[in-house]
Amino acid sequence: MHELIKNSATEIRNKLINKEVKPTELVEISLDRIKEVDPIINAMPTVCPERAMSHAKEIESKTESEKPYLQGIPLSIKDLVEVEGVRTTWGSPLFKDHIPTKSDILVQRLEKNGGIVVGKSNTPEFGAGANTFNDVFGASLSPWNTKKTVGGSSGGAASSLVSGEVWLASGSDTGGSLRIPGSFCSVVGFRPSPGTVPTGPGNSPFDSISVSGPMARNIEDTAL
Repeated sequence: MHELIKNSATEIRNKLINKEVKPTELVEISLDRIKEVDPIINAMPTVCPERAMSHAKEIESKTESEKPYLQGIPLSIKDLVEVEGVRTTWGSPLFKDHIPTKSDILVQRLEKNGGIVVGKSNTPEFGAGANTFNDVFGASLSPWNTKKTVGGSSGGAASSLVSGEVWLASGSDTGGSLRIPGSFCSVVGFRPSPGTVPTGPGNSPFDSISVSGPMARNIEDTAL
């Protein structure tokens, strides 16, 4: 395990600003960690290494004044949110081969602000339930104890943070889907007020109360 995995997202951002580490190096560290632990915990069943590395190089090519706020921190996106060119299943066999041609506005804004998407975190089918398992990828397990659940429905996001696969994660919450995995895994799952975080149009009757929100290892990182 690389030592930088133990750093908070805030510390990593400061290292990027001070040129102590490069976005491409962080992507490599993240991908190596996913290869190491994800066969055990199944937090991030879909990864996009080429896309992530391309974005990291793009950020590195910018001048200091052009570099975005997050500076190139690797993060995960819940598999309910479309990422252009990356398999997005909603945890359902109905969409097991779905490849979006356009990213959700949430992803667009995160990437514009310097977040690097390295993969899609696991979710129950259509995000329904407080446990993270589905018929496409199976169950996500707790890095603290692989005999235990991570909660849901943003369980893959929480597990990816605890295991050191990424430094930040995006999730969603209708009835506890950020907060339950946060409490199960000892990370921060923050449910913002409806409308605070914009997302693309949806067809769910719960769209008016469902929100997207951040997940991180501590409060300071969540505030990023």
